[in-house]
Amino acid sequence: MKRLAVYCGSSLGASEHYKLGAIALGKELAKKNITLVYGGSSIGLMGILANTVLMEGGQVIGVIPRLLEEREISHPSLTKLYVVENMHERKAKMAELADGFVVMPGGAGTLEEFFEVFTWGQIGIHQKPCGLLNIKGYYNPLMHLLDHMVEQRFLQEKFRSMPIVEEEPALLIEKFSHYIPPTIKTYSEDENANSSL
Repeated sequence: MKRLAVYCGSSLGASEHYKLGAIALGKELAKKNITLVYGGSSIGLMGILANTVLMEGGQVIGVIPRLLEEREISHPSLTKLYVVENMHERKAKMAELADGFVVMPGGAGTLEEFFEVFTWGQIGIHQKPCGLLNIKGYYNPLMHLLDHMVEQRFLQEKFRSMPIVEEEPALLIEKFSHYIPPTIKTYSEDENANSSL
């Protein structure tokens, strides 16, 4: 695995643990010679993560929309910075560059990015690993929601286990190397008939 895309907040969050988690992930990426692909910002968890990778001698590629280049304060010292026209291009470029996806704590934008690559994995657009760095149980409510989706038959069981969930960056990255993608999502007439009752 040469490049990992990391989605995370442009804020630091309410707990020091999030910052420490970003530092730990950044060190692990540099240690394993994995290039960071991220949103290009110099602020929040995004900035902490990028700074850590760079300080540890690693490579960092940023992708930022022109609209946010000044608002999010694009990082001035990256290995490579792509300035794209909009958010759609940002996500597409990050997905293209990355061999896998790590989701750290963040807000609505981070969740949007997670659900996009999660959905793309279900329908076969990519077969790359996707994982949640679940610092201090931040994503536990999301895991409960996915369980509820399975119970209510809106999410197939085989896709519930698709996101790799770990609290430690080293373990998460290790599991990425053993990832086996599920078979592509299919739709049966019986399933559609049952869901309409």
